[in-house]
Amino acid sequence: MPVQTFDHTATGYSVRQAYWMAEAARLAYQPPDVIEQTAREWGFDRVRHHETTFRPPFPLEDTQAFTAASDHMVLTAFRGTEPRKIQDWLSDASTPPWPGPAGKGFVHYGFAEALQSIHPQVHDAVAEFRDNDQTIWFTGHSLGGALAALAAMRLYFEDPRLLADGVYTFGQPRVCDRALAQAHDEAFRDRTHRFVNNNDIVTQVPPEPAFHHTRTLRYIDSSGQLRDRMPLLGGLADRAKGLTADALAPTSDGVRDHFVNRYVEALRALSHQEA
Repeated sequence: MPVQTFDHTATGYSVRQAYWMAEAARLAYQPPDVIEQTAREWGFDRVRHHETTFRPPFPLEDTQAFTAASDHMVLTAFRGTEPRKIQDWLSDASTPPWPGPAGKGFVHYGFAEALQSIHPQVHDAVAEFRDNDQTIWFTGHSLGGALAALAAMRLYFEDPRLLADGVYTFGQPRVCDRALAQAHDEAFRDRTHRFVNNNDIVTQVPPEPAFHHTRTLRYIDSSGQLRDRMPLLGGLADRAKGLTADALAPTSDGVRDHFVNRYVEALRALSHQEA
């Protein structure tokens, strides 16, 4: 049976919820009028747009997100950016790490600055819209995934009343050091779901050991199946299979696997299997 719309009463992890979170992450790339119309079709009766500018190591950028609410659910989705821009930010090693929320560890400077520019808007919207003890959700793709993960950490560590019920990220780069990743895992590891599509290159930057991912992984392998983890040898073999899937352009696989549509399509198929 096709999956029709959000389940506003959901409380835990499911592939269906992952699919709709990927749809919301994709929607964040759209103009405000499209976001509002679609969100209302999904059952959200309140929508607020967030947009600010900030200056990473390169030219002025903007951060965009939207928060939507119903009687049962508050959802914030952050817009992503193209892999080239993320690589530009990450190539600047002259800026020190940014202190993590509530003094826990450190965050990559570029991601922290992007979130800092929009965090007050997001915090106020979530706090205002959560007027019926609704569940709280964050999602995003690419840069949007980094911001979703960090926003959930910052809201909880700085205001424990705002613990996210679910954080779904797609093609998310590493955002923080080991100390903050461990603090996250101790506080709400089971609520965060980081999806990686096979050879997605953005999920492999910035490099370890300075930066780390949080622990929970949802890996979409080269055949479109979902795995909770990937053993080292099996993972290398599966990545190699993905690299050779396009004989005419094998080196493009890491960028192609990063596209938000790839995540949406894979999770749509998986959600139909689950249904």
